[in-house]
Amino acid sequence: MYARVVSWEGGDAEAIRSSTADIRSQAAQGPPPGVPAKGLLVLADPDNGRATAISLFETMDDLRQGDAVLNEMSPSQDMGTRGPVEVYEVAVDIRL
Repeated sequence: MYARVVSWEGGDAEAIRSSTADIRSQAAQGPPPGVPAKGLLVLADPDNGRATAISLFETMDDLRQGDAVLNEMSPSQDMGTRGPVEVYEVAVDIRL
């Protein structure tokens, strides 16, 4: 399993809340077309203008495909400045 991690800084609190609400409402439909993600975790700190999205992929090829599609998407400028995309191998995944 691999994780694609990207963060935003300096965002508007209401824009972050709105964006995360939109993602939650669309979750039942699955990931966007062309993004073979197996999971998504969004960490938000709207009052401090920060958010981090962690997308999970079964294989590195799936991550590369999803990364290409996600890089073409443009979140609202009100989300803040996007940092670099980081890639990790998921070493431990414990959900209680």
